Amino acid sequence: MADVKRVHTFHAEASVLDAQLQRPLQQDVRPQAFAKLPREGGYLSERAENFRLEGVISFRSAYTQVAGNLSAKPDHGWVTLATSVIEGLNVLDVVTADRVVAQISTEHPLLVGHVPSVTFLGTRFENLKIAGHDVRPTLNLDMCGQTPAGDKPYLLDAAFMAQVSKQNETLVAASSLPESVRSNYRGKLPDSAQLRKEWDAFIAGKRPKPKAAVECSLVASLGATKPWNSAGHVIEVPEFGRVFLAELKVDCDTFGLTMIRLDMGCVAHGGTQASTAVVNGTTRP
Repeated sequence: MADVKRVHTFHAEASVLDAQLQRPLQQDVRPQAFAKLPREGGYLSERAENFRLEGVISFRSAYTQVAGNLSAKPDHGWVTLATSVIEGLNVLDVVTADRVVAQISTEHPLLVGHVPSVTFLGTRFENLKIAGHDVRPTLNLDMCGQTPAGDKPYLLDAAFMAQVSKQNETLVAASSLPESVRSNYRGKLPDSAQLRKEWDAFIAGKRPKPKAAVECSLVASLGATKPWNSAGHVIEVPEFGRVFLAELKVDCDTFGLTMIRLDMGCVAHGGTQASTAVVNGTTRP
């Protein structure tokens, strides 16, 4: 039987900022500098300059890029990149940063397998402050570790899931955080046996990709956050709201990273997301 040629469909998207505000003004901010990679790959970049929403949210400059190509290295596979960079970020003069970078790159295997390797190299915060106080998170850019053996999805990889479970346990046990936050990390891990069946059926082309996913963070440590309480990647700021840093959502083979998420409920009310990148791709057969 002749070899069947494998075909890869790319998926990557990135944006620098979006928001849903109710106070002090009611307005939705559509994703700024949004870039989405065509299914066939290639390269696309978007840029935004001097964004200002009254005195609530502003940034000096920002750009995104998405790319997808077959690697030039022999026997290497399809490489996908998504980058989101925002400079001079200012939210209500409370959360500020000189530069925030979200960057994800994956490589899907060329000959055998469907689960990609992933790297977050380049992802970082530069001069992040809350109300003028330095916040210096240490990031674990190796959060996802090595590509799972046996073409298992990341949600079935014991090492990765152990890290996710440990993060969840830390947040659930954090008495400094309200129950409304802690409950989001309680009992959220997928059933591995059911997921294995769904993944095998997806690979065989018999059903859609499993919907199971986990949420974690690239933050290994926040360091000193006084005068505010914190746990894991979450900082509680009285009279402002909550700051979530380097949040990562992973399903079987998709990686979505948001570097700053704000849940505001006092001086302002609403949500803001800054520096978001998502990467995925599908290879058949």
